[in-house]
Amino acid sequence: MNITPRPPTASQKEFQQLIHEKSCNFVGREFAFAAITDFLNQQPCGYFTIVGTPGSGKSAIIAKYVMENPSVVYYSAEVEGKNCAEEFLITVCTQLTLRLRSGLKPRSLSVAEVSGVEALMGEMGDTNVSLPDNATEGSWFFSLLLQKVSDLLEPDGRLIIAIDGCDRIDLNNQSPDSNLFYLPRYLPERVYFLLTRRPFKSEKSGLLIETPAQILDLEAYSEQNREDVQTYIQQYISVTPSFFKNTGWITNDSISEQEFCQQLTQQLTVKSENNFMYLNHILKAISQGFYPKPFQFEPLPPGLEAYYKNHYQRIKGKGLSSVGLAVLKCLAQLVQPLSGELIAQMVDEDEYEVEKVLENWLEFLYEEIRGEEIFYSLYHSSFANWLGKELNLV
Repeated sequence: MNITPRPPTASQKEFQQLIHEKSCNFVGREFAFAAITDFLNQQPCGYFTIVGTPGSGKSAIIAKYVMENPSVVYYSAEVEGKNCAEEFLITVCTQLTLRLRSGLKPRSLSVAEVSGVEALMGEMGDTNVSLPDNATEGSWFFSLLLQKVSDLLEPDGRLIIAIDGCDRIDLNNQSPDSNLFYLPRYLPERVYFLLTRRPFKSEKSGLLIETPAQILDLEAYSEQNREDVQTYIQQYISVTPSFFKNTGWITNDSISEQEFCQQLTQQLTVKSENNFMYLNHILKAISQGFYPKPFQFEPLPPGLEAYYKNHYQRIKGKGLSSVGLAVLKCLAQLVQPLSGELIAQMVDEDEYEVEKVLENWLEFLYEEIRGEEIFYSLYHSSFANWLGKELNLV
């Protein structure tokens, strides 16, 4: 059966652009792809979650995976207006319905544009889909579609749904105690979900599931992350012809470009703390001549400042309590991680109240386990320094 390319919907265009942006200049992360492959091969179905602090590369990993596996259904809760269950269910259920309508095996259809061509969206004819009026009221219809797709899969086929930014999902309009996006508690065979999210407490995962599950914590792969950071820096420089031309950092023959690249790679590897968001903004700023002096990385580029301001807004929420403000000031000035008990002593507040604050901010914290204690610090020293200035501490 011939399939006629169809113009993607507005939502799909947003996702296609996001996939392209997130996977641009992608390098390495082989350990993550290997873990995903092992999970798919070893489990009959299930949830695979990539966890990492802001800027650690979670979204890029999942975007690259979709680029290389175009049959994966992709959804991002980070896109404005797409972080509620109703939008998710309408979008994904529509795509699954079109797959079923096509009469083809679902794994042969692409629902995301991955190489500059239009997405394939079903057979010739009407591509409008009418969902039941109550299709977004819980997981019943979504689960039904997943089962139908599972029944049609070829013996070696899979249905994979990737959801980026699960920490951004708004649960306010969902039934109490329901799963994120009403994701099913049980999954049919050969149906998998790939999720990304920032650090969270297991008891607050928002998922009650009885199916195979695995978490890949990017923080546990420090050596691989460091190697990928170095490769990223070197690749960025090599694919940016104007990098040295605009910087004006090399003004004589006392040092070659190769030697300069080595020094820059060494310094940025340390400064980045394995954070790709920081790297991307700093390298872009260097290539645009933002820093007049070699190896000077202050002030922060506007884009990175905006990124940190967004963090700060999420931390503040509807307002900081006196305990919260005291803890935040303490974190911004830490030179090394401290336990909740020590932080409570420093700010002269009740340890229980301090631990509650830290738990609410877990997505922006780095946790170091020492024996039976957890030591906390902000996830990146650059963010801590920026926050210190924002709070008038420096």
